[in-house]
Amino acid sequence: MREFISARARSLAPSGIRKYFDIVQTMQGAISLGVGEPDFTTPWDVRNAAIRSIQRGYTQYTGNRGLPELRESISRYLSERFSVEYPADQIIVTVGASEGIDLVLRACCEEGDEVLIPDPAYVSYAPIVSLCGGTPVSVACRAENGFILTPEALERVVTPRTKALICAYPNNPTGGIMTREQLEAIVPVIETHDLLVISDEIYAELTYGARHCSVASLPGMRERTVLLNGFSKAFAMTGWRVGFVCAPKAIDAAMLKIHQYSILCAPRMGQHAAAAALSEGFADGFASVEEMRDEYDRRRRFLVRSFNDMGLTCFEPRGAFYVFPSVAATGLTGEEFANALLMRYKVAVVPGSAFGSCGKDHIRCSYATGMSQLSEAVSRIGAFVETCKK
Repeated sequence: MREFISARARSLAPSGIRKYFDIVQTMQGAISLGVGEPDFTTPWDVRNAAIRSIQRGYTQYTGNRGLPELRESISRYLSERFSVEYPADQIIVTVGASEGIDLVLRACCEEGDEVLIPDPAYVSYAPIVSLCGGTPVSVACRAENGFILTPEALERVVTPRTKALICAYPNNPTGGIMTREQLEAIVPVIETHDLLVISDEIYAELTYGARHCSVASLPGMRERTVLLNGFSKAFAMTGWRVGFVCAPKAIDAAMLKIHQYSILCAPRMGQHAAAAALSEGFADGFASVEEMRDEYDRRRRFLVRSFNDMGLTCFEPRGAFYVFPSVAATGLTGEEFANALLMRYKVAVVPGSAFGSCGKDHIRCSYATGMSQLSEAVSRIGAFVETCKK
């Protein structure tokens, strides 16, 4: 029988994250710091909105773009929270922000196009670029620069084939953010080389000490930016799978066609829940988001201090809910450290190499879990680090 699997699918490596999750699920007494999922429950009013929609029989398809009232609320939300103006008719409600990544890359990638990706960065970007026929190109981001994109780093990797830049801040896995001034510094490179910016802002609400600045809010950038966001992280709605993508008209039209044929629409019940989340937020000043962020901030400071105290240099994240300490002091790579820690002390972390070559001496730890588990995990990691010194 002939080979039915495409060359592109065969060439994909399995996720560098999933195997640790799979092991933890079968390991009694294990603690996972690997999952990027809030430990908060979706607020009751939001859950109740979905329940009411089902009770009222709202179980049909929505329009391809999503519920009009949800898109109007998203437009208002972006304007009021981040000074970004996208009308409702340039917003597509997606199955999580992940679908948005797939849509824009399928809509814009031609065979051989190069797409610049921060390194380290979220594990899905490079594989999806490859599946779309493009070539992922890493842009080295260093701890000493706060893991940001710099003009110099971009210029080193831009070629005539470069078409787009993925701008992923606040960043998973590092927790790095880019300030308005830092974003402004890379705009001349973007404009000189006529690049599309794909801005993944799923952690926009989770910043510490500084408000998030969207690259789409900078002068002249909205016309060349596709903005991705969603409800998973800030609204504790990971399992609902509701995101959205905003884009210039031509790109929006191309994405909508792909969305129509591949997905049709995001689940209606989740859209009603998302609309309720925004409605509640407008009414109370997004108090539940603020409360979650304050709790994450407490955990963030605890982990950064703990890792530095045990001799593992830890960059202070200013966004998302991850820390990205270096384990170089132990003499182990991030992958060696993660494997040994899991098998000997039953703590799951993710090796930094899963997010790019620049992360090979790091591990990623999520603080989207309770303080009692974080404290126990830190105790076990500290004990493991001590054994590495002997």
